[in-house]
Amino acid sequence: MANTGSSAGAFLIPFMIMLILEGIPLFLIELGMGQRMRLGALGVWNTIHPWLGGIGISSCIVTLFVAIYYNVIITWCFYYFFNSFRYPLPWAVCPQLNGTDVEECERSSETAYFWYRTTLDAAPSIDETGGFKWWIVLCLMLSWTVVFFIVMKGIQSSGKVVYFTSLFPYIVLTIFFIRGITLKGAGAGLMHMYTPKVEKLLEPTVWLDAATQVFYSFGLAFGSLIAFGSYNTPKNNCVRDVLLVSVCNAITAIYASVVIFAILGYKATLGVDRCIQVNKHILVKHNLLPSMDVDQSEYEHAMAGLNETMTKDWEFEKCSLEDQLSSAAEGTGLAFIVFTEAIVELPGSPFWAVLFFTMLLSLGLGSQIGILEGMLCTIFDIDIFKRIRKPYVTGGFKRSNHFHSRVVCAFCFSVGLIFTTGAGEYWLKMFDSFAGTIGLVVVALMEMIAVIYIYGHEKFTEDIYQMTGIRPGLYWQMTWRYIGPAIMGCILLSSILSMLLRNPTYGAWNGDLGIVENKSYPNWVMGIALAMIIAGVLPMPVVFLLRRFQILKVDLDIHQGSIRRNETTASTKEMIDEDDVVSPDLPPPQSLAATRFTIGDFDTKTDDANKRGKTSPGKTTRTSTGTASYGNGSSNNATSTSAGSTTTNSATLVTTSITSTGGPRKSIMKQ
Repeated sequence: MANTGSSAGAFLIPFMIMLILEGIPLFLIELGMGQRMRLGALGVWNTIHPWLGGIGISSCIVTLFVAIYYNVIITWCFYYFFNSFRYPLPWAVCPQLNGTDVEECERSSETAYFWYRTTLDAAPSIDETGGFKWWIVLCLMLSWTVVFFIVMKGIQSSGKVVYFTSLFPYIVLTIFFIRGITLKGAGAGLMHMYTPKVEKLLEPTVWLDAATQVFYSFGLAFGSLIAFGSYNTPKNNCVRDVLLVSVCNAITAIYASVVIFAILGYKATLGVDRCIQVNKHILVKHNLLPSMDVDQSEYEHAMAGLNETMTKDWEFEKCSLEDQLSSAAEGTGLAFIVFTEAIVELPGSPFWAVLFFTMLLSLGLGSQIGILEGMLCTIFDIDIFKRIRKPYVTGGFKRSNHFHSRVVCAFCFSVGLIFTTGAGEYWLKMFDSFAGTIGLVVVALMEMIAVIYIYGHEKFTEDIYQMTGIRPGLYWQMTWRYIGPAIMGCILLSSILSMLLRNPTYGAWNGDLGIVENKSYPNWVMGIALAMIIAGVLPMPVVFLLRRFQILKVDLDIHQGSIRRNETTASTKEMIDEDDVVSPDLPPPQSLAATRFTIGDFDTKTDDANKRGKTSPGKTTRTSTGTASYGNGSSNNATSTSAGSTTTNSATLVTTSITSTGGPRKSIMKQ
């Protein structure tokens, strides 16, 4: 949820800078490591070094926080979508009480009243919940149900939905673009967009918002890109994919901004026209203008002749196009207040409203699918979850092997009920400001450090060359090794200092005045925010300490040869062929460490047997987590899998348990 209102002109600059210097390099790291190691988010970091296993868990926890509150935005879109079929639109007019407009609506605006009172029934502060709003609870249940059924059949099924959620918004944007640029005042809106406020660039929060927006637009630090990359063919040109997606991302950001500010310029122009009419009425009333039909120059001449006392006593309004554009709301208010107000002014407003909120639903669902895929893959790669009976954790039915868990969706829905109270929007802003920003930056920074400085930038460069035939040049080396980590470190440090020096605030609705007031978060809410930040980053040092001092047992072996996948998760079975395919391209032996990630629950018999050398050549030890076998690298070593055990013709066989993302990925191709 990036800030796009008054800081919009300045926001595009840091967004593009962060996209080039941070987003694209990290994008290739995640996609490339997933494709090279054939592992998910949990397995990649364990394979690079067991001490780094906490990165995958931290990513999962932060993603869980984001998934919980992100779906609430989809919930609000559903509510507005259903109300868009009414004519006139319910936010186009103020409701009446005893024949007169409701005072709260008159003091604010029709769209603000519908948002804060009708939709949210907003409480005065975050301390007062105001109870659950049943209409929002129902929409939240609907949104989680839709998300569940989309992801239920796994990545392949979700991918079909993504075709729609990705392409449909472009169609809607194009329709709005054609309509928007033909509206009066569109040029003024575009001029405002491309006139940056330099002073805004000095605020750390603007850069943090830009970094977070880059993470959301690419799906960085969520773990989903690593998981998706692991399903690419080993020789897939991931560099080409990264550059293509990045260019499309940048063009889309500019394209969407043009559409939005063209329509906001139209809205601002109408606001100025109404303001001038009010002032003309006052001038005519005091005999300073002959009529309301005078031209603009005569009106300006009359206004210039007023002194300060007359302006104040007669309550003239300041009719400034710049002020109208700068007063645009930010975050959720941009979509649900400002844009809806602009839609009201368009002929056939219900049609445009349905189109707009269908587009938002498509974008929201597409993002949520990616978030959940990465999170669920990581959750069920943890050994303790693999031991739970399938009917209790899977998202499907008795005949289904679906991996995605209805339990996870039910849990997210239950926690998300806090956003259906009168203080729901305030809680969402708190989650977005703390749980969904700082945690992502920390995870992204640790990912870059892990790959470039621990795995090794030379080794990763060689991996990319072996997979794509392209050797990353100066741009990649500089951003990976120096610029990217430095930028993320500075943003993280300055953001933390800014939060410590300035008391964090949120916008609370004052119904008596019809305005949004800034209030400081109470201490107990800040305690929850701090707890979420700590929960997101704590697994990294905890796993490091536990494994550094060998409190957790880690099986760390160096393997040679090819890896065969014996077991896969149900979310990926839909897209994997029945033929068991040996991955022809794997990391060099010295970089491949197969690790079992468990939480205090080990198969001690297997471990002891392996230590004593009781595993005989040509046979593997079966564990509850599945097995993977490694040959000596010869393509002639035929490997067969049956009933949970593996055999090989190799003279030497090293056996280990692999649980990271269900083991190494199968290549999606026929033998």
